[in-house]
Amino acid sequence: LGFFDPLGLVADGNEANFDRLRYVEIKHGRIAMLAIAGYLTTAAGVRLPGDIDFSGTSFASIPAGFGALKAIPGPGLFQLFAFIGFLEVFVMKDSA
Repeated sequence: LGFFDPLGLVADGNEANFDRLRYVEIKHGRIAMLAIAGYLTTAAGVRLPGDIDFSGTSFASIPAGFGALKAIPGPGLFQLFAFIGFLEVFVMKDSA
């Protein structure tokens, strides 16, 4: 039967390219599932106890969804994106 490739991304039959695309699709699907779980958790009102920074901004004061990007202090956003970048480069390596 072959494989489902409606866009013709691996029409040349390159199996290594197909394996890499499959790996990346599974990885991004898992990340999307974690993102939905995180969104639903915060939308339900579940928050960590304590403060998010030294100035006293509490986790409970951070809104859910995209509103959180405006409420999280700049250094906190930098930390968040740096950690995601670290995971992408060093932990979730392409094994295909």
